[in-house]
Amino acid sequence: MADQSFIDWPFFAPHNRDHFAALKAWCGENDAALHAESGDVDADCRRLVRLLGDAGWLRHAVPAAYGGASEALDVRNLCLTRQSLAYHAGLADFAFAMQGLGTGAISLFGTEAVKQNYLPRVAAGEMIAGFALSEAKAGSDVAAMETTARRVAGGWVINGEKTWISNGTIADVLTVFAHSGEAPGARGISAFVLPTATEGFSVVERIDVIAPHPLATIRFEDCFVPDDHLIGEAGQGFKIAMATLDVFRSTVGAAALGFARRATDEALDRAVNRKLFGAPLGDLQLTQAAIADMALGNDASALLIYRAAWAKDSGQPRVTREAAMAKLHATDTAQQTIDKAVQLFGGAGVVSGNMVERLYREIRALRIYEGASEVQKVVIARAALAAAQAREK
Repeated sequence: MADQSFIDWPFFAPHNRDHFAALKAWCGENDAALHAESGDVDADCRRLVRLLGDAGWLRHAVPAAYGGASEALDVRNLCLTRQSLAYHAGLADFAFAMQGLGTGAISLFGTEAVKQNYLPRVAAGEMIAGFALSEAKAGSDVAAMETTARRVAGGWVINGEKTWISNGTIADVLTVFAHSGEAPGARGISAFVLPTATEGFSVVERIDVIAPHPLATIRFEDCFVPDDHLIGEAGQGFKIAMATLDVFRSTVGAAALGFARRATDEALDRAVNRKLFGAPLGDLQLTQAAIADMALGNDASALLIYRAAWAKDSGQPRVTREAAMAKLHATDTAQQTIDKAVQLFGGAGVVSGNMVERLYREIRALRIYEGASEVQKVVIARAALAAAQAREK
């Protein structure tokens, strides 16, 4: 079992510790169900969403007024949930995360009617959510977005394509970002709630990746959404997207930490039980150096993740810098930790189905989605430069 001493750090309140203890116990009891695979990733993801909904864990993805567990989104509990689920099964973490990210903008900025209509069903696991921001020519460069939203009587008509959309093949409701024309570039983007049953919506193609997830390219052809499905105000979509990522970007780091802690435990078990030259593998100084790096990386990541989560939960309006640091360090360091674990397993580490091999495939995407590592460096640098310029004045 992974080192859990971090839960006693001062970042956490009693309700966070209670949540972590309950989730840890539940994951242990349901480990087989979390890992069960049918060969159909869509069906597996739907089953996991229902499993998490029935157990009450998805209540942490929405506010209490709409079936959630706390008055506002509790970022520390979101991080603890992702870390715990990722430790056991990557797809279970994905299923939880997308329920939160897919409706995060609705929770923060949606109309009351929309919140009442969608959030309780997402919390119950009865409806699957998605977040449709990326396009073929607009990943990190959001201003290059080509999907459009045109105002018509009673609402908006959306046209365009999105790609790399998580839950694209199975979502019931999407948060969609589109150019609505209020201003050039990112200042003219708006956010909308779009049920996938809307006429004109289609899945263009499934995207197969090294760690299977329900990823797709999707298309909107004259998709009508009513006025109350506009999230926030027209032209505020970029700010809404960034505010949503302020909440959920730290949780990506937490998922990476869950993967890293599992890789560390697998490596420790290997070091203790694998004999090499008549002695445990762990007796070798090179093995000890690798394990020291893993332990150091895990704790450093945890400190950054839970600092960002604590700051957000404590009322800091924006934690863009803190969340960027948490995601950057945790995802990059987890990649290194898992690579070291694979190396300690030798040939067994690259055999399909071995836990460290699975982790090796799972971690890679986290360094790209919700802002690639390079984007996080830009965010951090800009914040540091802005602070320096402010001091000069």
